[in-house]
Amino acid sequence: MTHDHDLVLRPTPAQTEAALNPPPGRTGGDLVVETLAGLGATTVFGLPGQHALGMFDALRRSDLRYIGLRVENNAGFAADAYGRITGEAAPLLLSTGPGALTSLAALQEAAAASAPVLAISSQVPTAGLGGGRHGYLHELPDQAASFRGVVKSVHTVRTPSQIPSAIEAAWTSALSAPHGPVWVEIPQDVLLAETAIPVVTGGDAFPEELPPRPELTAVAADLLSRAARPAIIAGGGVVRADASGKLKQLAERLQAPVVTTPGGKGAFPWTHPLSLQSWIEDRHTTDFLEDADVLLVVGSGLGELSSNYHTFKPRGRVVQIEADLGKLESNHPALGIHADARLALQALLETVSERQDPQAPERVRELLAKVADRIAAQELTLEQDVLASVRRALPADSPSFWDMTILAYWAWSAFDAKGPNHMHSAQGAGGLGYAFPAALGAAAADPTRPVLAVSGDGGALYSIAELATARQYGLDVTWLIVDDGGYGILREYMTDAFGEATATELTRPDYVALAESFGVPGVRTTPENLEQDLAKALETPGPSVVLLPAVLRMFAPTHLG
Repeated sequence: MTHDHDLVLRPTPAQTEAALNPPPGRTGGDLVVETLAGLGATTVFGLPGQHALGMFDALRRSDLRYIGLRVENNAGFAADAYGRITGEAAPLLLSTGPGALTSLAALQEAAAASAPVLAISSQVPTAGLGGGRHGYLHELPDQAASFRGVVKSVHTVRTPSQIPSAIEAAWTSALSAPHGPVWVEIPQDVLLAETAIPVVTGGDAFPEELPPRPELTAVAADLLSRAARPAIIAGGGVVRADASGKLKQLAERLQAPVVTTPGGKGAFPWTHPLSLQSWIEDRHTTDFLEDADVLLVVGSGLGELSSNYHTFKPRGRVVQIEADLGKLESNHPALGIHADARLALQALLETVSERQDPQAPERVRELLAKVADRIAAQELTLEQDVLASVRRALPADSPSFWDMTILAYWAWSAFDAKGPNHMHSAQGAGGLGYAFPAALGAAAADPTRPVLAVSGDGGALYSIAELATARQYGLDVTWLIVDDGGYGILREYMTDAFGEATATELTRPDYVALAESFGVPGVRTTPENLEQDLAKALETPGPSVVLLPAVLRMFAPTHLG
């Protein structure tokens, strides 16, 4: 009898010859790029530095495409978006100390959004590891400690022979549900050391599946099948798991209305008769969800935004499917199912009974009408028109990336993403500067369609240097900058809370002239001409900037009253 674990993959004669006679002049850096290529990577992002030069020199001898950004944090955002678009682990190559630390905010966003980023950093020479103060450039007592609270896993390499296994382990971690960023650090001398280790030609990095426990899905299926008023909240976990098709099947079988969170944009068709769209920061929607006797929450931790700022108090039974154990039942008691959204939804599809509820679409229409009336009463025509112009100008299959800016906050609730994995924002960690560098990463991932980035003037200044990156690599990104002369949402918050704003007003450049100084075409538009100007920019290959001077306002919150 032969067991699977008895089978051994034997090398071919050519592989044996290559292993016995590896090419001369290879270093630890070559092992890094060979392992990445063996695992299936084709593109890497990053920024070189003194301790990392062995890794960057090895790129010259590889077939990997390198896209270099001007700031490490922006390189992290680009890798984040590449991972979201492709579902692959996006390599991010960094140097030691300041270079590594500058990426932390981007890695926090990747962690919050479950984006698979494989960060590989250099370290001081091996003799400097362990916490002693040797005076090496960029030295930290414990560099990895800065990342342990942010990333999924940390891997430290001390010899060249450890490089392939460490990168494979990190790759597996990044792509196991829930996806997320991981950290590998390799000392300078290990990267520079010559090696006789055979060329790395493949990888065995198989992400671990996270299936649901069948006894839990059986109980959940029974609850949903017998529910009188079921409803579904779909979060980013549905998008990450590529489970939107299964979500639609389940909702239709149960006749359960579906609302998506900001991170779950596009997980359910916007105009579907059961679609509550994304108005989750609305009291009418909150009341509707509270009235559900069984609420299925898929791929969401019901955090601040997804619970209308923790004012949501469910009265019925909650069933929560979540791959991140830390989010499971962290805000509300539930039948918690620790599982990948796709596998759990499939299990429910196999066990739920079909429900008949001809009134469900009517209840959805009534709710959306209430929301529309609430917004219409606030005289926010400019904001609605601007968002509608963006939607009409953007091709239906193009992805968009949104910074933390007022138009993005509107988009979380009111923008039709036109499909899963099409709309992305920094709402996970909430940092500024995400949109443009992330859009560059998405354009690198898929050059067949234009990409839109949306920023305010404050957030734009975080990533303005990446206009040079866009120009250097000819990336097809149109950057819409809404210029209101400051941090617009903070201006609103402070004025509402304190009567006046402090530290929110900004002296800013002429963004059109600045873009043109990088060789990137720019145009100043108006709300009336926005659709035409934006559509033209998106239709023109390569990077471009569209500047919209406008002061936008937020719709009134419903969680404060």
